[in-house]
Amino acid sequence: MKMLINVAETVVADALRGMAEAHPELAVDVENRVIVRRDAPVAGKVALVSGGGSGHEPLHGGFVGPGMLSAACPGEVFTSPVPDQMLRAAAAVNSGAGVLFIVKNYTGDVLNFDMAAELAEDEGIQVAKVLVNDDVAVTDSLYTAGRRGTGATLFVEKIAGAAADEGQPLERVEAIGRQVNENARSFGVALTACTTPAKGSPTFDLPAGELELGIGIHGEPGRERRAMMTSGEIADFAVHAILDDMTPRNPVLVLVNGMGATPLLELYGFNAEVQRVLRERGVAVARTLVGNYVTSLDMAGASVTLCQIDEELLRLWDAPVNTAALRWGV
Repeated sequence: MKMLINVAETVVADALRGMAEAHPELAVDVENRVIVRRDAPVAGKVALVSGGGSGHEPLHGGFVGPGMLSAACPGEVFTSPVPDQMLRAAAAVNSGAGVLFIVKNYTGDVLNFDMAAELAEDEGIQVAKVLVNDDVAVTDSLYTAGRRGTGATLFVEKIAGAAADEGQPLERVEAIGRQVNENARSFGVALTACTTPAKGSPTFDLPAGELELGIGIHGEPGRERRAMMTSGEIADFAVHAILDDMTPRNPVLVLVNGMGATPLLELYGFNAEVQRVLRERGVAVARTLVGNYVTSLDMAGASVTLCQIDEELLRLWDAPVNTAALRWGV
């Protein structure tokens, strides 16, 4: 496999060095693997910290900045960051108003963030946590007990981040994050397997004429494997799987997310089919975001995330944001 890297062992460090060069508004600690808003801590503001294995960029480091995260902790590729990273991040951004950990439901992430929360509390930092578990494809998987955390992570980080920037207290920011997660569902589809730098070959076997329905962001198995389907057929399957699990009473936010190797030409075409299915099911759409946001290295495919919202959540979604990967209203 051809990759734009030096050696597999330095992929994450090299990426962080490049991020630091491109984004002087961020303080990037390459050695300790922590990305922080340069203006942190912000007086009186709840700080948001997230993180996870590298390979899902721009999640999470690309979402550090005004309106979203205060800090992010990148682990090795597809490997949880360690508690020391999370503690270092929490200490760097804590202003005394508390820190909210946003954690995707993968076993390593959950255990390490829980340990980091205990260490932070020992140092006098008040910590709350939101667990993201939005994937409806499978109940348990290779990396999780319960549902996986996927595309809804972006919604939680953006909406809770806006609430924190307004000066809302930790308990309220946590409640808003939990509300977003509870109202969000996702479903992903893989057209090709991904390739980790360390392995240098596809992480699983997916024949050229087949796709995997319900794939996870690490290549975990989904619901079933089928012969290649059209964009419209995939949208029918994915949206119906989500709506079988939720019945939106309010308009929804829609995320049509690329898995890393799918071009925008295809993603926008897929979005047209997703919107068609939603209209057929009588689901009103408030806002739509299309692009590669929660990826799986070079995997081709897409995921759909729906989140039903009320007026407050929509206002927080529309609030200004200024990060490397998401920016509007500034």
